[in-house]
Amino acid sequence: MRQVFQNPKSGKTRIEEIPAPMAKSGGILVKNRFSVISVGTERGIIELSKKGLLQKAKERPDYVQKFFMLIKTKGLAAAWRVAQSKLATDIELGYSTSGDVITASAQAEEFKAGDRVACAGQNYASHAEFILVPKNLAVKIPDGVSYEEASFVTLASIAMQGIRQAGLSPGEKVGVVGLGLLGQIATRLLKAYGHPVMGFDINEAQIKFAVKKSGIDKGFVLGKGDPSNAVASFTEGRGLDAVLVYASAKTDAPLKIAVQVSRDRGRVVQIGNIQTNVPWRDFYAKEMSYISSRSYGPGRYDRSYEEEGNDYPIGQVRWTEKRNMEEFLRLLSVRKVSVADLISRRFDIAEAEKAYELVSNPQGLIHGILLSYPAESKIVRTITIPKKDDAPAVSKDAINIGLIGLGSFANSTILPHLKEVKGARLSAVCHSKGLPAKTVAEKYGADYATSDYREILKDKNIDLVICATRHSSHAKIAVEALEAGKNLYMEKPLALNEEELVRVINAAKKSKGRLITGFNRRFSTHFIEAKKEFENSATPIQIVYRVNVGPLESNNWNYDLKEGGRLLGEGIHFVHALQYLTGSKVKRLSALIMPKGNAIAHEENFSLSVEYQNGSVGTVAYSALGNFRLPKEYIEIYGDGKIMIIDNFKSGRVIGPQKTRKINLAHQDKGYTREIEMMVRAIKEGKPSPIPLEELYESHIAAFKALESAKTGETLELG
Repeated sequence: MRQVFQNPKSGKTRIEEIPAPMAKSGGILVKNRFSVISVGTERGIIELSKKGLLQKAKERPDYVQKFFMLIKTKGLAAAWRVAQSKLATDIELGYSTSGDVITASAQAEEFKAGDRVACAGQNYASHAEFILVPKNLAVKIPDGVSYEEASFVTLASIAMQGIRQAGLSPGEKVGVVGLGLLGQIATRLLKAYGHPVMGFDINEAQIKFAVKKSGIDKGFVLGKGDPSNAVASFTEGRGLDAVLVYASAKTDAPLKIAVQVSRDRGRVVQIGNIQTNVPWRDFYAKEMSYISSRSYGPGRYDRSYEEEGNDYPIGQVRWTEKRNMEEFLRLLSVRKVSVADLISRRFDIAEAEKAYELVSNPQGLIHGILLSYPAESKIVRTITIPKKDDAPAVSKDAINIGLIGLGSFANSTILPHLKEVKGARLSAVCHSKGLPAKTVAEKYGADYATSDYREILKDKNIDLVICATRHSSHAKIAVEALEAGKNLYMEKPLALNEEELVRVINAAKKSKGRLITGFNRRFSTHFIEAKKEFENSATPIQIVYRVNVGPLESNNWNYDLKEGGRLLGEGIHFVHALQYLTGSKVKRLSALIMPKGNAIAHEENFSLSVEYQNGSVGTVAYSALGNFRLPKEYIEIYGDGKIMIIDNFKSGRVIGPQKTRKINLAHQDKGYTREIEMMVRAIKEGKPSPIPLEELYESHIAAFKALESAKTGETLELG
């Protein structure tokens, strides 16, 4: 399918042919008919992209602050890599569309194939032939409403949320500062609800358009005198009850105008991107209210609402972003509002670059620009990657690898280490988003990119599947891959409960393929040395394992309970590490999780104590309460008169009764490359998986029991 992207480094807009998305739980797959280019918003994105780094920094000081925070916590090199990665990640343009439902998941129960829908959301309602949209970001289009007008749904919802934030009552007179596309829509909504409206803009043509087409009662051209007399005439000398600022400006001039024309105890609502140097004395003198409007309504930026489809009770939240969308379409259907005359130009998706040239260099008055899509388009989820002329020949003995999932871990860890493994090549890439799959496939010389992981599972040329998707999908994909006879490297955890785990292990026992989980620490240089030092210890060993991790972004998917949380998601690493080092099965364990509250937002700080059948004991302390100035992992191992210290898998010491042996490395080695190498070697030589199934099973059971112990407060015995 075709989709429009922009490079944030150069500002260049282009159309890419990429795999179409797969329908997934809680969402609908939509074939777009129209999408709206929001001239003001998208022009701002383009202009920012074309600027140099210093200019970008001046425009977005919030990004600069994040960059310096990364320097403090992770170092300059890491911060620079993150910044360059952001600049290299293309932006999906568009956020307001209309089209037809192709398929709807069972959880999106209100929709069915063939429904006409309007869709919203950055990275969802994109300028693309097919889009995947969560159910709370889509609404049905009423009969009699055209696809063209319905495609304005997101912009109208943004305008409407600004009106709702003003808390208007019948008869109140409203000012609208900024009569671009959002302002023009807002004036029409206000008139539909019966409010007298006065418009303000620096462009006289916009004022005339709003008077003639939107029906505003009065207009004033900013920069042509003092608006006080005009406002006094319009409001019987009282001033405007509320002023909605839809303008975009690099100064606080729109805000100052809003304050000037407001009445005593009036309200100012900021919707547009302007400087907000609130003039305190003026606000104080009138005892005014300043209110910001966050996009298109309650639910915005809430992953639970937008991605997972959890609605707010109508008795508690009357107008969510979805209900705002529905209300706009209702107004269209009863002919209270029309946006047809706001369509300035129409372009076919194939002409998207021309459309954006018009955005960058508008000729005359430009409001909404529509992109249209073919009535008939074939869904293609797999695309072949052309071979480069200078591409090296593929060895017949190479192990062909199919990668499923391109999250941050796959990009930052799996792919760089996979590149170091001799005798292995990336043959196929699968990701829910088509462009990242295509980009990685091209970079690593893969044969194809796909959005359907089943294409990789049924590919007879794929020798090894590496899966790094979100945790809740692991068990399902693992069973399917193993039943297909594939060798499988599944990132941890294999499953999120014992029932899922048993299905995976049973599938592995019956499969022709091998199974390994991403328990890479055991393949590190320091753990290999530790195993040699203590595997024949005359005494049991004692291990203290400290893990210093930082908190994740508050909306990170790892905090989602359905993904298992951080104890199962990452803590299982250290459960397995103890098991490997002790060489014994768990006898009993207990765990404590620091509860939420007292400034602790998530259950991610825990301690774990484990006793093994051979008498060894281990302790894990996992904390997100510190900072990155302290390296992440530190391990001490005691036994047989010796002590081994491993400091973040870069330096180490074995302290014996007589002497100390140092094990220092030039670079950190957590065993990622060696683990993949061992799996590749096992496949080539027909040997078993480098990690026995029994150990995979026992580590997962221990992690499940640790979570149970933390919840119940009991010490649990393991048989």
